[in-house]
Amino acid sequence: MEVELLYFDGCPSWEEALANLNTALALEAIKAQIHLTCVRDNDHAAQVKFLGSPSFRVNGIDLWPEERTRYNLSCRVYATPQGMKGAPSVEMLRQALRDFLKSNQTQFT
Repeated sequence: MEVELLYFDGCPSWEEALANLNTALALEAIKAQIHLTCVRDNDHAAQVKFLGSPSFRVNGIDLWPEERTRYNLSCRVYATPQGMKGAPSVEMLRQALRDFLKSNQTQFT
């Protein structure tokens, strides 16, 4: 499994997001390669359909998909049990990973 964390330089939340992702993967006993993608500018954001920093994709699929027509360097926020935060909680990531695996189980059997 490949997990991509997309962010931009200066994002105040991407390092916390990476730590939470590593913890979630370990707790779920998921072996994954994590790729960090630094989105450079608005043109790059449009090219990779960047939904904001930080964003998580598993095998190219965003864990929190959104429909957009415009993409740019922006922060992304997540509705956590503690309110709106710049990174999803470990438990949110664990659930998103479980949901992804369940809906894509034929790819991993």
